[in-house]
Amino acid sequence: MASELIAFCTSTRKDCLSLETLNSFEHEGSQKRTVTTPETPLTKRSVSARSPHQLLSPSSFSPSATPPQKYSSRSNRGEVVTSFGSAQGVSWSGRGGTSHLSLKVLGHPEPLTGSYKCMFQKLPDIREVLTCKIEELGSELKEHYKIEAFAPILVPAQEPVTLLGQIGCDSNGKLNHKSVILEGDLEHSSGAQIPVDLSELKEYSLFPGQVVVMEGINTTGRKLVATRLYEGVPLPFHQPDEEDGDSEQFMVLVACGPYTTSDSITFDPLLDLITIINRDRPDVCILRVQLVSEPCTLSINGVIFGLTSTDLLFHMGAEEISRTGCYSAGDQTLPGPRGSVVQFSHHGKEHGAIRVLGEMGVCSSSGTSDRFSRILKHILTQRSYYPLYPPQEDVAIDYENFRLYAQLPVTPDVFIAPSELRYFVKDILGCVCVNPGRLTKGQVGGTFGRLYLRRQTAGGEGRRSPCAAAQVVRI
Repeated sequence: MASELIAFCTSTRKDCLSLETLNSFEHEGSQKRTVTTPETPLTKRSVSARSPHQLLSPSSFSPSATPPQKYSSRSNRGEVVTSFGSAQGVSWSGRGGTSHLSLKVLGHPEPLTGSYKCMFQKLPDIREVLTCKIEELGSELKEHYKIEAFAPILVPAQEPVTLLGQIGCDSNGKLNHKSVILEGDLEHSSGAQIPVDLSELKEYSLFPGQVVVMEGINTTGRKLVATRLYEGVPLPFHQPDEEDGDSEQFMVLVACGPYTTSDSITFDPLLDLITIINRDRPDVCILRVQLVSEPCTLSINGVIFGLTSTDLLFHMGAEEISRTGCYSAGDQTLPGPRGSVVQFSHHGKEHGAIRVLGEMGVCSSSGTSDRFSRILKHILTQRSYYPLYPPQEDVAIDYENFRLYAQLPVTPDVFIAPSELRYFVKDILGCVCVNPGRLTKGQVGGTFGRLYLRRQTAGGEGRRSPCAAAQVVRI
């Protein structure tokens, strides 16, 4: 349905979603509900009792148009599955549309609405974007840690050296602790690569595309024995001013599709969500319905939201390697002996094994032992909505526009990261990160999120998180 709507809007040159547009779309769709049956032996046998032109009704599709049985019979609707902040006694209702909200897009000055050529990118152009990313983050780390200078990657040195580069893999397989390479920047290393020995690092968390500063010994010029990994540095937070609107508390509801169950095309879950919206009347509703660019950074009354519909947690979780002395299973962290192998799966499909490399009880260098927190910290310190390179195979990235639109302009106050993985609300480096889950999970109901926010008044001393309370609730 979404694809049909986009095709209709494109062909009729309607550039905004309105009631008039939807009515026209519905009228045109009703005129095109006849199809010609393909003349193949299989369809001749299966539709021999039908006319060559048949009316397509919802019941002609599979899944069916009957109400979803498992969803309708659920008994846990309205259950709060996780909370954050002082949610005790909160009424969870907005001001019913009476509040004045200031909303603007941060980052690049203009939204991505103009036409441009895609699906043809020159490799030098991609390399230039990646090089700029390395140089910009390297400059910030150099200034923050008072590093005198970066050394060339391939020059032998008997003393410890400090190198700037990007994490890569030496093979076509997944990154592991034996296949890590450091791809140097152009200025100091002319883009050269060197294998990295991680055995001397007590703790680390790495993924392909991560910009890092490493200290180590490179006696032969052919391998770096890493002895220190510098922590990334997040951007500063937005400083609110009087133009950001009033500082009254407001409620935000967040939900992520699919809005139907897998066994029905009826919109019962969406109707239930609309009932909740009509009942609680939140001041702001965030859904991938009314279009803004993907990803985007929004200022709502001076509270900065980072929004993306890409499953960053799943993509980066599949590529990240860490030495923590523990391993993550969903939202839980379990200890594991050095060298043990733990199988992990996603939706019943086995994806591989995690080998525990550290000693028992040791956590990652970020002080966070669970995978979600490590990945979210990487996103904030790499200052990008998608720092993974190369990207997942099903993610098409236009790198020229990626550099303009997919970088974090500031550290968000609230980061919305919807994922197939388990819902959560976490405070990462002062940013409240929320995975509201999906509104439906297969044939059953899922979850949505709700937050109470109040921005700090201009000129206030010190930063205080604008998120007073947050919850993830079953639909």
